[in-house]
Amino acid sequence: MMKKSNKNQQGFTLIELMVVVAIIGILAAIAIPAYQDYIARSQYSRVFGEISALKTGAEDQLAQGNAVATAAQIGHVNDSDIQAAAPTAVIALAGAGTIIGTMGGNASGAIAGHTITLTRTAAGAWSCTSNATNQALLPSGCQ
Repeated sequence: MMKKSNKNQQGFTLIELMVVVAIIGILAAIAIPAYQDYIARSQYSRVFGEISALKTGAEDQLAQGNAVATAAQIGHVNDSDIQAAAPTAVIALAGAGTIIGTMGGNASGAIAGHTITLTRTAAGAWSCTSNATNQALLPSGCQ
């Protein structure tokens, strides 16, 4: 009398594994570009925030009758996380001028070298412009 062999095979078939790998690939194809946009947006926001904070120092120097030639004069402390060098700031005694933040350092490759420029008119109004290739990634105060 021969004994019946009851072999319960457990595990996944090759087809099941291929379906799972395909699903993971599709999710990665969607998630990676969204993540890269998120990183670029956060880096633009950081530089915009850093140079926006310098407007107060510029206004203070102008109120005292001082021309501004460097970002250090209006309170910038160099931070090499994103910027390769300190932002440039030139504001004349007449009150018109610019503060420029350049993406560098650890900025993601797609935005390295882009600038955010704050411009002051003689009347005291500030405006923001950028040479970003994707303007939608800029903070709302600079679009």
